[in-house]
Amino acid sequence: MYAIIDAAGFQLKVAPGDTIKVQKLTTSGDMNVTFDKVLFVSTDSATMIGSPYVKNASVKAEILKDDKARKVIIFKKKPRKGHKKLRGHRQSYSLVKIQDIVAGG
Repeated sequence: MYAIIDAAGFQLKVAPGDTIKVQKLTTSGDMNVTFDKVLFVSTDSATMIGSPYVKNASVKAEILKDDKARKVIIFKKKPRKGHKKLRGHRQSYSLVKIQDIVAGG
């Protein structure tokens, strides 16, 4: 069984037991999250395709930790002008473990 979900504008293929990285999720102290925007669900007996989302389908997950990715260096330089600009960026993300897929119908 697997599903394709829409998490913060990204489409991700998930199955129970998978650990995925998504953009940082804001939660109010609760470490459980439910993704309601399910685009596709495949079970052993049937497949359901949403238009745009599958009705009554959801994916239950648990937030393991919030962290930052490795630093990305942005360096800009203009030749013969003496202009240099150096910046760094670390993207925040949440590590999420998929618990269960509830198929709609």
